[in-house]
Formats: sequence, structure tokens, C-alpha cells
Amino acid sequence: MSGFDCDLLVVGLGPVGDVLAGLAKLQGLSVIAIDREAAIHPLPRAAVFDHEIMRIFQMLGVAEEIRSHCRVPDRYQFITADGEVLLDFELEENRPESGWAESYALHQPAVEAVLQAQIAALGVDVRRGVSFVSMIQDGDGVTAKVQGSTGLSQIRARYLVGCDGARSPVREAAGVALFDFGFDEPWLVLDTICEEPGVLPVTMRQICDPKRPVTYMAMATPRFRWEFMIKPGEAPADLLEDKAIQALLAPWGCADKVQVERKAVYRFHALVAHTWRKGRVLLAGDAAHQMPPFAGQGMCSGLRDACNLAWKLALVVKGEADEAILDSYQSEREPHVRAIIETAIAMGRTVCILDEEAAAARNAGMLAQRAAGVQNISIRYPDLKDGLLTKTPAAGALFPQALNGARKLDEALGLGAVLIGRRLPADDDPTLRRLELDDPALSPFTAALQAWLDDQGAEAVLVRPDRHVFGTGDATTLLGAWRENLGVRVFA
Repeated sequence: MSGFDCDLLVVGLGPVGDVLAGLAKLQGLSVIAIDREAAIHPLPRAAVFDHEIMRIFQMLGVAEEIRSHCRVPDRYQFITADGEVLLDFELEENRPESGWAESYALHQPAVEAVLQAQIAALGVDVRRGVSFVSMIQDGDGVTAKVQGSTGLSQIRARYLVGCDGARSPVREAAGVALFDFGFDEPWLVLDTICEEPGVLPVTMRQICDPKRPVTYMAMATPRFRWEFMIKPGEAPADLLEDKAIQALLAPWGCADKVQVERKAVYRFHALVAHTWRKGRVLLAGDAAHQMPPFAGQGMCSGLRDACNLAWKLALVVKGEADEAILDSYQSEREPHVRAIIETAIAMGRTVCILDEEAAAARNAGMLAQRAAGVQNISIRYPDLKDGLLTKTPAAGALFPQALNGARKLDEALGLGAVLIGRRLPADDDPTLRRLELDDPALSPFTAALQAWLDDQGAEAVLVRPDRHVFGTGDATTLLGAWRENLGVRVFA
């Protein structure tokens, strides 16, 4: 690596930077990860993550440890001020796409501590208390100027990814503008500790009260979060006063039982970067997109970015794919993010009605729909499209993780791309692993895999490292399509 300090420089060590750094290291890259803060942020921010994210944590080898810091909710409801249910999302204990529960409420500092211990153990060069200052890129790499305790220095990397949050200095340095969806609402966020919660519910709730919309979540024990909409004409600073907080919590019967761990005013908005890649500089997480919290997908979307990007960077750095595949990162992830943002905005507009008559009309319409068995907002999100994929059945979908007792399919697949089927052609392709259905490694899952292939009418499936289906069909055809998409002839 003459002239380079690392293959990948990750700027920002929240969960997105942690996961990107860890997955890239597991894919064989040398990684330096920096963060301006000397320690993990001690207060909670993200509240929930979903089953797909737990599968990503599984890739890193920390799923079980992270689960110990989480609560598993059973449902997510939108209710009226009188407690009538407008929307009811039952959360499954085991989603077949992932083999994990549909949703987890977390304590973010505890989860970040697990992630950072793991990436350090994997060999990521973690440098805290180091700030990104500026960068210059050329045809071979990126030279970043950074500020640490000993002054200014430089880090030379083949690629740099900004995971540095909503205000992203990397995005600013790259000159990338943001698209604004035009959703902007101020809310008071209270994170609390309650050792004796009494009758506090464990169901996640959006309370559609025109007098003041409220979000409520039972997070990892013993923590609870309330979010209160700040109405037009109210001064945010006034609602941060202890007396105002006591009044807001009084209807919940716990004002004298909770310890307020964090109180902050946030503007819930929806933004997407116009460009996620500028040469050898890329953006991920809040640096690339921000969304209202009503769908609980902000952190999740950033972690999907990390999982999508890590293996592509690894193939490019190792000379096993053309650099052009990095363009598939935005073409795959942006439509998915936009779909989630539109769902979150729809949820937010449902919740944030302050006019009494409009709220009554909303309630009547939604209750009628519910009585008719109709629920017109979904928390199911689309498959990937228009990227490094074929046009075959199931392409872009998350490949299901079959279970056999405590055993999970991904443990047998490994971390790279894998071709699964019967009578696979002999091949020494270094970019993937071949697994016959009768391979002993797959024996606990053979019946489930064969049933899935039968459902697709396919002889084989090629699964990408991020567990999305590249394509289904004839194995030889899939191999040819995979090589064509990678764009580099590295085969004998």
C-alpha cells in the first residue's frame, strides 16, 4: 500500500461509521476510522431498529450482545386522543427475510459501545478526538487533512466515506447540495429513566391529539421516550423548562417517577443529498439523507447504506470489480430511502393535524377504513431496483435467512457473495463462493432453500454479500451476469 495509510477512511463513528468500518475490515480492507469526539455520545438518540439491521449486526458477530441491550416491542399503534386505534402494526417475533424479530428498541450508547469494541477487535484503526478538516482527491485516492490533539496531520486513503451526520463537513467539503421534501416540524424530545414504570404501556404509540400530538416509546429497560409537538406560536425554550415538562408528563401518571436523561428540541425534516458519490468520496447515513422519525428508519437507512457500500468498495480496491459499480450504491439506495421518507412524511402528516375539525374527519375516515379491514399506510419497504442486479424473479429482495433451531443460514453462507443450487458449474471465481444444495454446510437448511428456489421457478440463486438477491435462474447464466456487472475480467 505504498503511499497510502489505508484503503478506506471513515469519517464519523456513530453506528453507521462503526458498521461500515467493521464490514469493510471483514471484507479485507485496511480501515482508519476517525471521530471528532473523544468518547461515544453518552445520551440516547436513535430509538428503534428493525430485523434487517439485526441481521447486519449478525454479520459483524455482535447480534446476540446487542439484543441484550434491547427491548422487543409487540406492536406500533396510531391512536386518537381518546385511545381509539387508527393504525395498528403488529410486529412479528420472527421475520422470515432475516430470522430476527421485526423491531428492537435500543439504548444507543450501549449499542455503540458494543460496535466500537468489535471493530477495534477486528483491527480497525480507531482514532477518536480527531476532526476532519479538508480533503483533496486525485485519480488514485483522497488526502484528508485532520486535526487531533497533536495538531494537523494528513491521512491518505484510496476512498473516504463521510458518515459524519446531518451537518457533515465531508458533504460540505465535497460541495454536495440537499433536496428538501418540504417537511419541517419542531418537536420536544424527552428521554427518561423510570425504574418503576407502573402502568406505562410497552406498545409504541403515535397519539394523534390535535391539542398536542405525542410520540411515546418504551425503549430498552428502564428507558422511556416522549416526543411532544411544539405548536405554532410556542417558544421552544419555554417547553424545556422543568415546570412545562412536568405538565406534559402529568397525564401519564409518572411525572414524579421519571428522571429526565435528555431534553432537546429537534426539527423533524426530510432531506436527501443530490449526489452520494464524488469520485473517491462517498456519503452515508445522515450525511446522505435525513428523515422524520415516524417510521423509525433513520438509523436503519444509514446502516443499510453501510452494508450496501462495504462489499462494493472491497471488490473495487481488490481489483475484482470496476470502479463504476460504486455508482450502483446511490441508484440502489436512494429510491429505497425516498420511499421510506415518503412513508414517514405520510405518517407525520397523519399525526401532526392541529385543527380540531380536520382531526375529527381524519379519525372518522381512518376508523371507517379500519372497520373495513383497510390500512393504507405500510411499514413494508420496497426491494432494491436499478443497480447491480438482474431482472430475474426475486432480484433485489432480501434473501430469506432460514433457521434450524439456534442455527442461522448466514452462518453457513459466509460473508461474501454466494451461488446456491444443484449441479453448479465448476468455477474458480474469486468474487463468490459456490454451495451445492447437498453441501454438508447447508444440510440444516436444504429443504427451505429448495422450497424457495421452487417458488421462484429457478435452479440457482446468486446472493450478494449484503444478503440481497442478485438474481435467480440458471447457474451458468447467473455467473455470466455477475461477471458482466462487476465489469472486470479477473478470471482464467
